[in-house]
Amino acid sequence: MTEPNIPVTEDELHAYVDNELPAERRADVEAWLAAHPDDAARVQSWREMADTLHARYDSVVDEAVPKRLEIERLQRQPRRWVYGAVAATLMAFVAGGGAGWIARGAAATPSIVQSFTLDALDAHRLYVVEVRHPVEVPGSERDHLQQWLTRRCGWDVRAPELAGLKLVGGRLLPGPSGPASFLMYEGASGERFTIYTAKAKTEPTQMRYSVKGSDGALFWADRGVAYVVSGGNDRGRLTQVAQAVYDQMEKSGG
Repeated sequence: MTEPNIPVTEDELHAYVDNELPAERRADVEAWLAAHPDDAARVQSWREMADTLHARYDSVVDEAVPKRLEIERLQRQPRRWVYGAVAATLMAFVAGGGAGWIARGAAATPSIVQSFTLDALDAHRLYVVEVRHPVEVPGSERDHLQQWLTRRCGWDVRAPELAGLKLVGGRLLPGPSGPASFLMYEGASGERFTIYTAKAKTEPTQMRYSVKGSDGALFWADRGVAYVVSGGNDRGRLTQVAQAVYDQMEKSGG
């Protein structure tokens, strides 16, 4: 089989996996994969990852985008929360107590913990299912991503190095009272974790755990910024990732 005259791009490989490739280009892509085993292996890994994500998240992939995540909210005033409705959605808030965890200052009020965690979990569930477009800026542009989010958000946004996890990339989101940064990481098995940060008028607080459906989250606040690390409901694994994020934020001073 001869190779196509026009080289196949990475976008075309993704479109091939997603069954979005124009029919007239499909034979060219298949010829390219037959001649390029490394690309064929990448395509196979993307298919396996997509299968894993579909198996876990198909129940939420068609849900409407929550109003709180609409970009127009960047220009709006902070909302007022109905405590009963939010408390019914989130449950099992527990303060972390391990070595190295934040233990100083006053605890954040329930409304702040709930609002930030709900926003973060909704963003996590919305974007973690995406295979082709999960982020605005890819992880290969880490420096640009950090500079862009820092400029737009108003604090030093860092994408930490997390053992066993690759930076997929990030995007800008509306937060409770202004812009929020959103970073996504992925493991070799397809597991994904996200880091949501936004300004918060609260004292430093201990980590608080919550769960919504099959997803868990850990919230904490420090230096006027709130952090939420979201992932699966394996609390031990989520704690490990959140602790690594916290440790690096402490070392970087932001």
